[in-house]
Amino acid sequence: MATGIKVTVRLKGDVADVKSLIKHPMETGTRQDTDTGEFVPMHHITQITFAHNDAPVLLVDCSTAVSKDPYFRFSFGNASVGDRLEISWVDSRGESGSTETVLA
Repeated sequence: MATGIKVTVRLKGDVADVKSLIKHPMETGTRQDTDTGEFVPMHHITQITFAHNDAPVLLVDCSTAVSKDPYFRFSFGNASVGDRLEISWVDSRGESGSTETVLA
């Protein structure tokens, strides 16, 4: 699946402000195709992990209630220039994606 993760991180002292947008269709399995009348199969992110230098700082369990292309914003402390932030996700079909950024 061709999806992308956009992430920006701003440091203020030792606090990192993270904004992320994950491109994903997030289908609930309850929407009907207008042409065929058949239900569009369920396809949604089930878990997202945000890790700072390999240590999780935010774990998100998602359900079908999360909208298409989910956006998350949060802050965490003890961050420094040069640290790594990795974002990874897995969905209901076993597909996954990830990205990594270095704090500047």
